[in-house]
Amino acid sequence: MKIVLMSGSTRQDSVNGAVLETVRHVLAGLPGEHESVSLAVADLPFYEAELERSGASAAVRAAQELVAGADALFISTPSYNGEMPGALKNALDWLSRGIGGPSALTGKVTAVASASPGARGALDAQTGLVGVLARCGARVVEHEPVAVAGAGGKATEDGRYTEPELVALVESLTGALLAEVAAAGVLV
Repeated sequence: MKIVLMSGSTRQDSVNGAVLETVRHVLAGLPGEHESVSLAVADLPFYEAELERSGASAAVRAAQELVAGADALFISTPSYNGEMPGALKNALDWLSRGIGGPSALTGKVTAVASASPGARGALDAQTGLVGVLARCGARVVEHEPVAVAGAGGKATEDGRYTEPELVALVESLTGALLAEVAAAGVLV
């Protein structure tokens, strides 16, 4: 099973990147083969119809092909003024455009989490993110919100979280993602 991991943050050592590293660690401990591949939202140019028409962006084509060829998507986002960051929205705009066919997000089973040094764990950004994903045709996993509050100093040196309660939440959401993929029978 191939899962694309996307952080809404463009920072190298972000707390949302730590959520995704925790997901990667959880997947590595599960039976079966689970490949996780990161998609950096900062690698994509700003969406522009003229650029889309010309097909001039290799980074966009690679991102669309990566997501289209994956079984699932796991996104963790910060909150910028109560919403997902513009770089993540831009990436979703590009992914919602088809490669000569449907959007790479159409029917894609997707899990959503968030993290922040703040007290709410960027929970407020999840609503808008889920709304955009639904409009793009993604199948968002239903699960209690996973929002890592006070995330600033929780990651270990290898860039992931190890607090048992937090790992249990990430394991639960990851399990729900894998179960949804299996139930949907959408293995690529």
